[in-house]
Amino acid sequence: MGALDAAAGRVAGGATVAFRPSGSSMVPLIRSRQQVVVAPVDPSKLEVGDIVLARVAGTVYLHLVSSVDPARKRVQISNNRGRVNGWTSRDRVFGICVAVDGVTRPASAGKTLAVDSNDSS
Repeated sequence: MGALDAAAGRVAGGATVAFRPSGSSMVPLIRSRQQVVVAPVDPSKLEVGDIVLARVAGTVYLHLVSSVDPARKRVQISNNRGRVNGWTSRDRVFGICVAVDGVTRPASAGKTLAVDSNDSS
């Protein structure tokens, strides 16, 4: 199990989680090893441009919502470089990024669910 899988499990369990993902697919929104904070999300409130922790075809990504299909209750997940990972159902979207390196992402306001704990990993 990878680091994103572990974070997804904690967020799915109701925790707000801080961690440092690696990789360059989300630059400049998230640079490798910047601290992100992900909180449980109400997936019915997701919009294009939200950064979410979601499982697509068996892999967990911290990527962008690139399209929303309300009728089929699903979202399309893509990186910030134009690569589409695919569609996933709302129940596979575990959380929304609420901060990057201590800077709050205003678009996440009002989209989080009540949380049980804060876990800094």
